[in-house]
Amino acid sequence: MTAIAHFDDHDVVAFARWLEADLASLSERPLWSMSTQDTEAALLSLTRVRGQLDALLMRVLRQAEAVGAGMGTGATSTPSWWSHATRTTRAEAHRMARLAKSLEEHDEVAHGLATGDLRTDQARVIVDAVDDLPDAVEEWVPAAATRFLLDKAAEHDAKDLRTLGRRVLEAVDPAAADAEEARRLEGEEADAVAAASFTMVDDGHGTCHGRFTIPSRYGAMLMKDLKARVARECRKGATGAVTDEERPVPLSRHRVGRAFMDYIETRSSAPAPKAGGVAATVVVTMDLETLLGGIKAASLDTGGRISAGEARRLACRAGIIPVVLGGPSVPLDVGRKRRFHTEAQRIAMGVRDGGCTAAGCDAPPAMTEAHHDEVSWGEGGGTSVEKGRLLCPPHHRRIHDPTFQHSLDKHGKVRFTRRT
Repeated sequence: MTAIAHFDDHDVVAFARWLEADLASLSERPLWSMSTQDTEAALLSLTRVRGQLDALLMRVLRQAEAVGAGMGTGATSTPSWWSHATRTTRAEAHRMARLAKSLEEHDEVAHGLATGDLRTDQARVIVDAVDDLPDAVEEWVPAAATRFLLDKAAEHDAKDLRTLGRRVLEAVDPAAADAEEARRLEGEEADAVAAASFTMVDDGHGTCHGRFTIPSRYGAMLMKDLKARVARECRKGATGAVTDEERPVPLSRHRVGRAFMDYIETRSSAPAPKAGGVAATVVVTMDLETLLGGIKAASLDTGGRISAGEARRLACRAGIIPVVLGGPSVPLDVGRKRRFHTEAQRIAMGVRDGGCTAAGCDAPPAMTEAHHDEVSWGEGGGTSVEKGRLLCPPHHRRIHDPTFQHSLDKHGKVRFTRRT
């Protein structure tokens, strides 16, 4: 196929026609003679070129909108005409048009895409993250956030970059991030309380059906209690002949439903059961500054975040265990005086480990047991946070099983191999 050029063509038009024809000529060319090095080089180069072509396409799209391209056909907009003419979905055409418009206000991002240093999806993530910064930030923050994300784009794909983008304010202006998170969390908490509801209907056949809406922190409290009850029932069954000793029992909807029944029956007259040595209570971790009146958000051991004001209120309530970092706390190292870890030690280990420390295991702290790491208690080891770790029951049994050996990987996770 030969490109048809006209003497009065604009450079971009001539290039587009030449490229279209040249690429078509390669479509039938066999690739069997390409070596490993050739294919690697071609893949890397073509990936960069694809981003560069997108950058040029978006510049042309902006010019097309400026001159009203396609409007003579009765289309409602240039992107709509382009979508119909090229059989691009309307959603994708308008997404590209929005990005093209945004890049006009993000010169560094546009340059990175035009030079092939960025992928199109990375550019979109960076633009969205910077545009989503609060209006109240100082003037220098957007530029600093852009440079930070451009640097990270050299190491991270768009998915990871989006995660970094959500927390970019913490990286470039931590004080502003704390204030913004406090404002956002307080608003979300107020909205969640205002939206709280509970409905339950008896169907007349011995079953009730319900639905509720409550703030996330209360949901975390309820689910942690239910998980502890499920864990208790699993331990009861561990002595039976039918229990699978190698796998944790999954948290099925039926098991959680049974736990909820137990919760309703016993909640008013019995304390919450313990799982792995810790009562089914939510642990709130906060800086001393937050406890004394600061604005920095606190963390829940269930993975959520709450405002400073809510953390201070919950720290005074039953069923909540505060862990204050940087301030006085209960003694966590009791040395050889105890064989079993205390509840305070288990809480500290749960905050540190986040659950089972076996590689690939996602059992939460409530479903784990405390293990004496390195030297067992029976061999003279101490009972402390520093020399302990959390393991779910199956992995705890395995670490004491002589048919397996274990080691720590670079992330501090326990990996098992069967002895030969």
